[in-house]
Amino acid sequence: MQATDHILVALTLVSALGCGLVAGVFFAFSAFVMTALSRLAPRDGIAAMQSINVAVLNPWFLGAFFGTGATCLIALAWSLLQWREPGAGYRLAGGALYLFGCLLVTIVFNVPKNEALASASPEDAEAESRWSDYRVTWTRWNHVRTVASLAGAVSFTMALRYGTSG
Repeated sequence: MQATDHILVALTLVSALGCGLVAGVFFAFSAFVMTALSRLAPRDGIAAMQSINVAVLNPWFLGAFFGTGATCLIALAWSLLQWREPGAGYRLAGGALYLFGCLLVTIVFNVPKNEALASASPEDAEAESRWSDYRVTWTRWNHVRTVASLAGAVSFTMALRYGTSG
């Protein structure tokens, strides 16, 4: 196996693991965190989610989230440049799923919802309707991120299974 093959395998493995890790975080929110927050009084749910949205901006999560984006971008570009190589289609799909279904969805849909919630007062008269709209819409887009990240992990895993030449 050539050095570039080793690099490609490592890149594909790191991308698969990153996609899976991020999918797990988003899955937790879709599966039970948002359900638990919805059981709280709107003012308490808003305050809790505001706290979560501040706490998530840390090197561990941001490193995994954007680091996976970087490896997916490299894998996608590599696949386009080496299209005839085994596993290129799986790497291309994995990169596209994460970059568009997770990263882009986060930036375009979830982050603006978080920013709007950050400026909301939990004591506001409209807190209940604002919280209800936030939970439903944010969670819907979070489901998309969860599925896209998990599908990206599966695609990269398939690339490892069928795309290694050594």
